[in-house]
Amino acid sequence: MSPLTEQQIRASFVNCSKGEAKRLNVPRTLADQPWEHLDFLGWRDPQSRVRGYVVAEVDGAPYGIVLRATDGSAGTPRKNLCTLCLTPHGAGGVTLMVAPRAGKAGQNGDSVGTYICADLACSLYVRGKRVTEMGRMPESLTLEQQVERLTTNLEAFLRRVG
Repeated sequence: MSPLTEQQIRASFVNCSKGEAKRLNVPRTLADQPWEHLDFLGWRDPQSRVRGYVVAEVDGAPYGIVLRATDGSAGTPRKNLCTLCLTPHGAGGVTLMVAPRAGKAGQNGDSVGTYICADLACSLYVRGKRVTEMGRMPESLTLEQQVERLTTNLEAFLRRVG
């Protein structure tokens, strides 16, 4: 992923107002992000345990969404699998992330959700830069194919939002 500026990140959000995008907490360490290992920039809001953000390149431009994590008290399984990167996690490692749909649909309360790594570090798990207590499942796909699967799964989710 190409490095992004704070302004590019704020301008990329499709499922919140411009005012909300101006107020959201962008990571202070943008220069320190491992951009060469990222397929998307994902982070959790340090001031809200339920808010998260994802910015990816879609059709050559930054595309950002606001997410809300469920609290997990509704019977989340002890073990789970991220639907984007297929990384297995123990309790609390995967959470249901819900995004309001863009435009009128979102304003009317329509949303979409999927199970994602709670720390939004899918790119690092796929590349082995970060590991869970459960490790990785054995795969016959090459690293490039796993990265392609991650980006395809993410794009499909992003298109459902917007």
